[in-house]
Amino acid sequence: MNAIIVKTEPLGAPWKAQDPFMFCAYHRDEYPEGNEQSGLNPDQLKGRDLGHDFVPLNGFRMYHGSMVPGFPYHPHSGFETVTIAVEGVIDHTDSLGGAGRFKAGDVQWLTSGRGIQHSEMFPLLNRDTGNPFELFQIWLNLPAKSKKVDPFYKMLWREDIPLLQAEDENGKITQVNVIAGTLNGKKALNPPPDSWAADPNNGVAIFTIKMEAGATWTLPASDAAGTHRNLYFYRGSNITIDGQNIDGNSRVVLDPMQDATIKNGDKDAFLIMLQGKPIGEPVVQYGPFVANTQQEIRDTMALYQKTQFGGWPWPMKEQIFDRSKGRFARYSNGIEEEK
Repeated sequence: MNAIIVKTEPLGAPWKAQDPFMFCAYHRDEYPEGNEQSGLNPDQLKGRDLGHDFVPLNGFRMYHGSMVPGFPYHPHSGFETVTIAVEGVIDHTDSLGGAGRFKAGDVQWLTSGRGIQHSEMFPLLNRDTGNPFELFQIWLNLPAKSKKVDPFYKMLWREDIPLLQAEDENGKITQVNVIAGTLNGKKALNPPPDSWAADPNNGVAIFTIKMEAGATWTLPASDAAGTHRNLYFYRGSNITIDGQNIDGNSRVVLDPMQDATIKNGDKDAFLIMLQGKPIGEPVVQYGPFVANTQQEIRDTMALYQKTQFGGWPWPMKEQIFDRSKGRFARYSNGIEEEK
């Protein structure tokens, strides 16, 4: 039998991935208390390269935000983002009039298709305590046939995401959130209709995993042949797979056709798994634009310059909502849901 582990390497920034995924960005910031505008005061922002603040200072980064941390409106085309909120608050707005606020445990899945602008800001709602924040954003490619579809986004609310809880022979617990794919009979919510993940034959799976200290759990083999499987061990002391010790902050490429039994060390372990059958098409990327050829990139840039992918219908480029606003999603078709 072949080895279960194909390769291991330290995590970088962003985390490397394999087709059909492009990469996974991980953000962890210990934001202080917010001001009346759910942002930071000038004295809290001294010494930062505002607008491009990606170097941790005092435990946090502002990214492209000037007062509220986050990513003001910017374009995407030709791929999907899967944004997993672990802790904190994310306010979404887009060029088609879509909007939302989601929090810990919620997931937003956005198909950019032919082009959309969106903003992702991280309002600091707590005024008397800190605002710890943790987020994954996964870039999932689209096949050529779907690169020009209408943009579409949906929310996967935490109450609806299937949770697998497994107890080992020593009573230790492993919890798995099934964000995409199927695991031991737990089927994820449907992804957007034009996603590569919408066809179960493509074997796309996204799992977030928490293992108690000393827990043992087996990740079953993929049902779809020819997939890529990457496991990211981003917090914890060490795990063992197939007799090989793996330290925290590691990417592990696994053979998807074999069960992988994970034995955790002496601290809680946090992992995320990305799996899928490769699209197998040329990838040409220019910043937030993804295509199959250089000409398609040029065409996309020309379209953006001409249309701004619908413009920006919001009063602020760093749009956020009132502190009292709860979790909600407003879609471009006018439908709104609240949680």
